[in-house]
Amino acid sequence: MTVLDGNSELNLLASVAARFEVAAKKLSLDEGLQKYLRHPDLEVLVHLPIVMDNGQLDVFDGYRVQHSIARGPCKGGIRYGPNVTLDEIRGLAAEMTWKCAVVNIPFGGAKGGIVCDPSKLSMGELERITRRYTAEILDFIGPERDVLAPDMNTNEQTMAWIMDTYSMHLRHTVTAVVTGKPLELGGSLGRREATGRGCMIVCDEALKRFGWRRDAMRVIVQGFGNVGSQAARLMHEAGYKVIGVADIEGGLFNPNGLDLPQLLEFAKKHGTVKGFPGGEEIGNQEILEQDCEVLLPAATESVITSKNAGKIKTRILVEGANGPTTSPADDILFDRGVFVIPDILANAGGVTVSYFEWVQDRQGYFWPEGMVNERLKHIMVAAFNNVTAYGEKHHVNNRIAAYMLAIERVAFSLKLRGIYA
Repeated sequence: MTVLDGNSELNLLASVAARFEVAAKKLSLDEGLQKYLRHPDLEVLVHLPIVMDNGQLDVFDGYRVQHSIARGPCKGGIRYGPNVTLDEIRGLAAEMTWKCAVVNIPFGGAKGGIVCDPSKLSMGELERITRRYTAEILDFIGPERDVLAPDMNTNEQTMAWIMDTYSMHLRHTVTAVVTGKPLELGGSLGRREATGRGCMIVCDEALKRFGWRRDAMRVIVQGFGNVGSQAARLMHEAGYKVIGVADIEGGLFNPNGLDLPQLLEFAKKHGTVKGFPGGEEIGNQEILEQDCEVLLPAATESVITSKNAGKIKTRILVEGANGPTTSPADDILFDRGVFVIPDILANAGGVTVSYFEWVQDRQGYFWPEGMVNERLKHIMVAAFNNVTAYGEKHHVNNRIAAYMLAIERVAFSLKLRGIYA
């Protein structure tokens, strides 16, 4: 079994590999298949020469990793950040494979990234970087090959640039090459709220499991971007009491509950929750350790580690972000009785509605929002029940159960297809 030291614990790829190893062993998975599934199908590294607004030439590194095409085209977001690494992209690509398999949609996993600091780039520079990146990976993407989506520091506008660049090279409009697009360019109703809504749906199912009521649940959300803010809003509207939120600038805590509508307006206007008068200021790491029934980390990976897992005071952990909990922290949380809804289940609402968007683009017919939300709920509830039942059957925690279920589905597809040689 892979043992993670203090340095490798924060490496997302190492955590994904450690969990894969545990799940594969419990499945008694063939050693050859294990080797196959440990490695991505394709890795692309590109160097992007960009003329900056000041006339100077700069070069940015970009990655695209396709982990698996066993169950269908690759699917995964693209993130921009100064600390993006190839290992991070590899880990996220593998997690996308397992995520798609957990909710049983016909995609494999991929992920992309560009090493840059969007906060220091103009819209024109971001557009040129995005278009050049798209042109460099053009031969490896497409509706039947690899479908891109927004992730950290990318959005609907980024997807519009990618779709347009791809379409200009093919000389016809290809909306299905990306998801998370503006509605006017083939986006889906309900996509913006999908990840946050999926988090609430699986949290609702956990409450049913324990016989708890929404209005008795105190919720803390770390991360107030699209996922965190939408989850907080939807949960507030459904009757949960949101007592704490945080973003990169800092956090707010009010044990009597925050005024979510006012907070959302404040965050929209100021770009942060810091300074909102409705709660006490608190650090964005400290907020994770406050007493609550539901903790929803929706910011970034590796915020719950072996160092702070013993201080987490929640009953249910809903992972809105990708990889917010490290592998060594899993055992600590399990021993303390925390009911973890792992990221590859909890935040799969986004990729599920991305799948709906891809389907709608390909058929040229778009569904009403009520139908999107109804179908999302059906898939998320089924996935939650499948994972928890699998965990009970095999006497493992929800994380390993989700991995086992996903690996079993992908391995079964590989066995049916055979190995081309």
